[in-house]
Amino acid sequence: MEEEISLNPEFLRSLILKLRALMAQEELVSPDSGSNPSDDEAAAVLQDSPDNWTREEISGQIEDLEPDQQAELVALMWIGRGDFEADEWTEAVALAIDRRDRPTSAYLLSHPQVAEDMIEGVDKIFDGSDLLETGEY
Repeated sequence: MEEEISLNPEFLRSLILKLRALMAQEELVSPDSGSNPSDDEAAAVLQDSPDNWTREEISGQIEDLEPDQQAELVALMWIGRGDFEADEWTEAVALAIDRRDRPTSAYLLSHPQVAEDMIEGVDKIFDGSDLLETGEY
C-alpha cells in the first residue's frame, strides 16, 4: 500500500496538525452563545492571532498539490471515517477524482472531523502509525 500513497508523510503530518488546530479554533468561536459578551472576546482573539493558520493558508497548501494527491487526502478521510476499508484505497482515490465538483480544500474543510478522520485513515492503511509523532508512515 505504501507505494500507492504519493503524499509526503512529513507534509501530511504537518497538514493534519494544522487542520486539527484550525478546527479547534473555529469550534471555540460561538457567534451567538448567549453568554456574557465580555467572555466571548477571548475566543475571537484566539482566532485572529497571526501565529494561527487560516483557512486560506491551508486551502492554498491543499490546492497546490497534484490532483491525485488531493484525491488521496479525500480517500484518507473517507477510510478514516469508515466509508471505505483500507484495502479499498485505489477505489477510494478513483471515486474522489470522479466526484470532485469543487475545490478539494473546500470539501475537506467542510468536515469538522477531517484531521481526526485522516489520522484514523493513516492508522487503518498502515495498520497503526506514529505519523504525528515521527512524521513517517
